[in-house]
This record gives sequence, C-alpha cells and structure tokens, in this order.
Amino acid sequence: MPATSTRVPQQQRSRATRARLLEATVECLVEHGWSGTTTTVVAARAGVSRGAQLHHYPTKAALVTAAVAHLAERRAAELRTEADGLPAGPQRLDRVIDLLGAAFTGPLFVAALELWVAARTDAELRAALVPLETRLGREMHRLTVELLGVDERRPGVREAVQATLDLLRGLGVANLLSDDSPRRTALLHTWKRQLATLLTPNVGPPRTEAPATGGPGRERP
Repeated sequence: MPATSTRVPQQQRSRATRARLLEATVECLVEHGWSGTTTTVVAARAGVSRGAQLHHYPTKAALVTAAVAHLAERRAAELRTEADGLPAGPQRLDRVIDLLGAAFTGPLFVAALELWVAARTDAELRAALVPLETRLGREMHRLTVELLGVDERRPGVREAVQATLDLLRGLGVANLLSDDSPRRTALLHTWKRQLATLLTPNVGPPRTEAPATGGPGRERP
C-alpha cells in the first residue's frame, strides 16, 4: 500500500510537469520563434528545473514536437466539442469552415509554422517533425470529414476536403504578417458556396481512392 500511494502522486506530478513544459513550449514558439525557444527558457517559464526538463524531454526537437502534438490533440477535442453545438442543415458547413479557419490562425498553427521553417535546415528537427506532421495531417483530414458529415468515398469529396484544408492553411500564412481578415472573409464566403456544390451527393456508387499526398500538415499515405 505505501508503494502504491507513493507511486500515484509521483505519476500525477510527472504528468503535471510534462503539461507545464508543453504549454510553455508552445507559448515560447509563438512569442520568440524557433531560435528564441531554448530548453532553458522553456524550463524557466514552466517553473520546472532544468534536470526535470531533461528527464522528460532530453532534446529540443523532442520537446517542441511533443508540444505541437499535445496542443493539436487538445485543439481537435475542442473542435469536436464546439461542433456539437452547431446546427444541422446548410448553415453547418459555413460554421464548420469558420471553426477550422480559426484553427489555422491560432497558437498551434503559429507554433507549427515555426517548426516547418526551422526543419528545412535542421536535420534532427526534420526527422522528428515529418512523422508527426504525417499523423496530424491525416487526423485533421479525418476530423474535417467528420465535422462536415460527408462520405469521402464519393467521387471528388476527398479532394474537396483537402482543398479546403490547403486553402485555410494558405490563408493562415497570409495572416501572419498583417491582418488579412477582409480578404479571408471574402474568399471563404466564395469557397463555402463552391464547397457546398462539390459536397452535394451525386447519383452513382461510392469509390475508394488512395490518400492524397502533399506538404506539411497535409494528408499522406
């Protein structure tokens, strides 16, 4: 009994320590960028000792990729919760696109973009980031299909979903240096109408297609 009672609080403390480190890492990436996000700065911001930080995440690449994965999982859960309150019918598509659009302008997107740029010349980071982005890209694609309530076995649906994610990603990049809200709103208004047409069921049997491929964050096989 004493061993069990000691182990449980220790596990809880470890989880709490990891959570503080991951949250602090994302905050540092957003505020200071890749170069300014050092493990020392993160540990200090999280209120965690340097030794504890190294115990849980021995390298900077391990720390930042774990932080992005942590936030992505949390944000996906939040999106599902927010989508539960959306209306059915034609208005749902508009609201889902707005929710997804917000995800591509939030802290997770900014932090991930910092890593994508840094990974171009950092082999260690790239080796850790590519598998993560492959998984996150697939999960975002599946989440979008789920939120829209569409059957991607139908011709053109998979491509329409991926085009939506690519458009939102591009608009998110354009919004980094200046407020691009008016153009974003106009483009998304037009795309919503086109997407509604593309996702309208057509007569014919469903088909099975190979997953699309692409850059960071896109769905990959």
